[in-house]
Amino acid sequence: MTIPIISTKLYMPPIRSKVVIRPRLIERLNEGLYRRLTVISASAGFGKTTLVSEWLANCDRPVAWLSLDEADNDPICFLRYLFTALQTIAKNIGEGLFGLLHSPQLPIESILTTLLNEITAIPHPFVLVLDDYHVIKSGPIDNVISLLLERMPPQMHLVIATREDPRLPLARLRARDQLTEVRTTDLRFNHSEAAEFLDQVMSLDLSSEDISLLETRTEGWIAGLQLAALSMKGNNDPSSFIQSFKGSHHFIVDYLVEEVLQQQSVSIQAFLLRTSILDRLCGPLCDAILRRGAAGNQSPIFSGQETLEYLERANLFIVPLDNERRWYRYHHLFADLLRKKLYQSITTNHLGEDKTYVAELHIRASIWYEHNGLVIEAFHHAAAANNTERAARLMEGEGMPLLFRGAVAPVMNWLGSLPNEELDAKPSLWVMYASALLMVGQMASVEQKLQAAEKALQGAEQDGKNQDLIGHIASIRATVAVSKHDAETIMTESHRALKYLKPDNLPVRTATTWALGYAYQLQGNRAAASKAYSEALSISQRIGHMMITIMATLGLGNIHEVENKLHVAAETYQRVLDMTGDPPLPIACEAHLGLARIYYEWNDLDAAMVHGQQTVQLAKQFEQTDRVVAGWVFLARLKLTRGEVNEAATIIAKADHDARQHHFVNQIFDINAAHVLVLLHQGNLAEASQLAQKHENHISQARVNLAQGDTSAALMILESFRKQLEAKDLKDDQLKVMVLLAVALHKHGENLKAKQLLLDALTMAEPGGFIRIIVDEGIPMYKLLCEAASHEIMPIYVGKLLAEFEAVELKSEVQADQRLIQSMKSLIEPLSERELEVLRLIAQGLSNRQISERLFLALSTIKGHNRIIFDKLQVTRRTEAVAQARKLGLL
Repeated sequence: MTIPIISTKLYMPPIRSKVVIRPRLIERLNEGLYRRLTVISASAGFGKTTLVSEWLANCDRPVAWLSLDEADNDPICFLRYLFTALQTIAKNIGEGLFGLLHSPQLPIESILTTLLNEITAIPHPFVLVLDDYHVIKSGPIDNVISLLLERMPPQMHLVIATREDPRLPLARLRARDQLTEVRTTDLRFNHSEAAEFLDQVMSLDLSSEDISLLETRTEGWIAGLQLAALSMKGNNDPSSFIQSFKGSHHFIVDYLVEEVLQQQSVSIQAFLLRTSILDRLCGPLCDAILRRGAAGNQSPIFSGQETLEYLERANLFIVPLDNERRWYRYHHLFADLLRKKLYQSITTNHLGEDKTYVAELHIRASIWYEHNGLVIEAFHHAAAANNTERAARLMEGEGMPLLFRGAVAPVMNWLGSLPNEELDAKPSLWVMYASALLMVGQMASVEQKLQAAEKALQGAEQDGKNQDLIGHIASIRATVAVSKHDAETIMTESHRALKYLKPDNLPVRTATTWALGYAYQLQGNRAAASKAYSEALSISQRIGHMMITIMATLGLGNIHEVENKLHVAAETYQRVLDMTGDPPLPIACEAHLGLARIYYEWNDLDAAMVHGQQTVQLAKQFEQTDRVVAGWVFLARLKLTRGEVNEAATIIAKADHDARQHHFVNQIFDINAAHVLVLLHQGNLAEASQLAQKHENHISQARVNLAQGDTSAALMILESFRKQLEAKDLKDDQLKVMVLLAVALHKHGENLKAKQLLLDALTMAEPGGFIRIIVDEGIPMYKLLCEAASHEIMPIYVGKLLAEFEAVELKSEVQADQRLIQSMKSLIEPLSERELEVLRLIAQGLSNRQISERLFLALSTIKGHNRIIFDKLQVTRRTEAVAQARKLGLL
C-alpha cells in the first residue's frame, strides 16, 4: 500500500468508530461557543480528545485541529503547524508568513497580528483545537496563545485539551464570562455511561452490580474501564476479577496493562512494544521497524497495516488520524506504559535482545523517515538512538540545514546534550551550534563555539568538507560584524567565507554575499554593493531564503536612494513592506525610514512623519539596535523644519544619550549634524562651530561659516569636499554640497558661478523630484531661484520649487507670528520691532558697538534699547535676556 507522505502531524479530529454519546457535556460545550475559550483539563485516560472529536463531529462549524507534541515547543515549529492547521479552514491563511519564521529574532507579535487580520477576513465561524497542550512548556508559545485570546476575532473559538491547566489568563477570562471549563469531575463516567460503554463499545455483558462496582473501583476513569474490559474478555468469572483489583490509578494501570498484554499473542505483544517508540504509526513504517519483508526475515501472517486495523477493532488504545486509516497513534497513556514495558523487557532480555535494541529500533525509524522525505522526524529518531554521525548528517541537510527549516529548538537541545568530546570529534557540530545561537540572538556565546570549532579543526585534513566548515565559521563572524557596522571585519570574513565555502552551499553563500554587500555600502563602494545585493536577491528568491530576500531588497532600495533615484527607491521600499506583511515585521523599520526620508524630500511632511514614527515603533521590537536612534534623528530634523526647535533639541539630546550609552558609534555623525542645525536655529554659533569642527563635518562647518558671514571659509571647505565626493561618485552627498555651494557663491558675490552651479544641481535633482534639499536653504536660495526663473532656466522645475518655497515660507511666517504674538502676551509690556531686532543681534553674540554699526544707530541708543529689553524681560544681564527670550519663543 502506498502511504502519502506529507506530514505526520494531525490537523483533523481523530476518527472514532465507537463512542459513548454524552449529551450532558455536548450541550454544555455548544452553549460555550459564544465564549472565546473552552478548556478541557483532566489527567490521562479521561477521554478528553474523544469528547472533543465527538462534539465537533456534529457541530455545524468547520474545525482546525492541531495535535501537539514535545517538538512543538519550538515557536517556529508551533507557528508553522498552526498556520497549516488553519489552512484547513481558509486555504491561503498565513501563506505569506511561512518564509518569515526564520528571522534571527522571531517577531511573534507582528506575525500574530498579521495572522489575526487574515482570520478576521474568514466569513464564517470556526473552531481551533489545540490537543495535548500540556506538552507545551515554552513561555513564548503561551504568550502567543494569550495574545490570540486577547485579540481573537468573534468568529473564532479556541478549544484546549490538556492534562494540566495552561499558563494562560484563565482568571481574567473566567471573570469576563469568556471561558468554558470541563474538568475531571465532569468527565468521569456515571453509571449509565459506564454501562453503555461496557455493553456497546466493549461488548461485555455485565450485571448492574458489577458495573456499579467497576465504576466505583475506577472512579469513572475511562481508561481504567477500558483496560478492565479488555482484561475481562474471555474471563468466565468477571465478578471475581472486578473485586480483585483496587488502589490508585497508577497501580490499576500497571496491573491492567499487564493483563491486557498477556491476553495478546506473542506477535502482537512484540508489535505493540517495538512500535511504541513511534509518535505516529503507519503500516510501512511499522514494517520497517519490525523488518518485515527484509532479507532473511520470515514474512508474518499480517502486515503492519493489517495489524493496526486489528488493534483498532480490538479497541487496544489506538487512534486513527485520518479517514483512510493510514496514520495512527497510540493513546498517550498506553504509549507511555508500552515504552516502560519495552525497557523492562530489554533489561530482563524478555525479547531476546540486548540493551542496544531500542537504539536499533530508532535507527530503523530514522531510515524510513529519511527515505520518505520526513527529515526532521528522521533526525529526532537518530538523536534518540544516540547515533551522532547520522543525526549530524541529517541536521546538516542536503543544501538546506534543519536550522533553516524551523527545527532550531530540537537541534539546539540535541547539541546542548552532547559532551564536548563528541563535539570536538565532529567540528561541524560546533559550527552548527554557533549558527543556531546566532539565529536565536544569543550573540555572546557565538564566538566561543566558533573558537571551539577552530581548535577541533587544528591538525585535521584540509579536505572539501573541512574547508566548507572554515568558510561557514567566517560567514558567521561576518554576520556578527554586520550588527556592529564593522565594514573591515565583514569584508575580511566574507571573502574568507566565499573562498572556502563549497559552491553548492547556497544558503550560507547567499547570506555571506548579502553581508559583503553591506560592507561595500559602508565603505561607499555603491556599485559593488548593488552587485552583491542583486546576486544575493536572485539566489535567495530561487532557494526560498525569505529573510535574505528582504534584506537584499532593502539594500538595493538604499542604493537607489543614495543614487538620487527616489522614485525607484520608494517602489523598492514598498516591496519590502509588502513582503513583511501588515502590520509589518520589525525589519520593515528600515523601509519605513527610507520612505520617511523620501517623502520629506518630496515635501510631504505628514507622510514623512507617519513613516518616521513607524520606524521608531518597529525598531523598538529589536534588542540592542541603533535603528531607534536613526529614527529619532530623522524626526528631530523634521521637527526642526516645522519650526519646533525646542522639541527637536529634546529628541537630539535623547538620541545622543542612547547612542553613547549603547556605543552606537555609527549614529554619532548624523546626530551631531542634526545638533549643529538645532544650534544654528537657536543662534548659538559658538557651540555649533565647536561641534562641527570636533567631528570634522564639512557641510556643518560650512553652514556655521555662512552663519558667521565668513563666505570665503565656507567656499574653501565646500569646493574641496566636492572634489572628494566626485572622485568617489557619491551622488547624494554631491547634490547636498552643490546646493549649499551655490548659496555660498551667491552670498560671496559670484553670481554667475552660483547660477551655473545651481543649474547643475537642479539637473541632478529634478529626476528624483527633490524639493526640500532646495527649499531648506531659505531666502538666499529663493533669490537664486528667482534669478534662474528670470533667465528661463528649467522653467517647469524652477516654477514648482518657487511655488513650494513660497507656500513653505508663508506657512512658516504665519506660525512664527502666532508664536510671537503668544509670547508677547505673556510679557508685562510687549517688545517693539526695533527691540526685537536688537535682541536677535544680542543673541548672535554682537557687542553694543557692533549692533550700533549694523543698525546705523548711536551707541547710546543701543544701550537704551538694552535697558528697556532687560526691564520687559525682567532680567539684568545679556545672557539672561537671551535665555528668557528663548524660553518665551521670541528667538
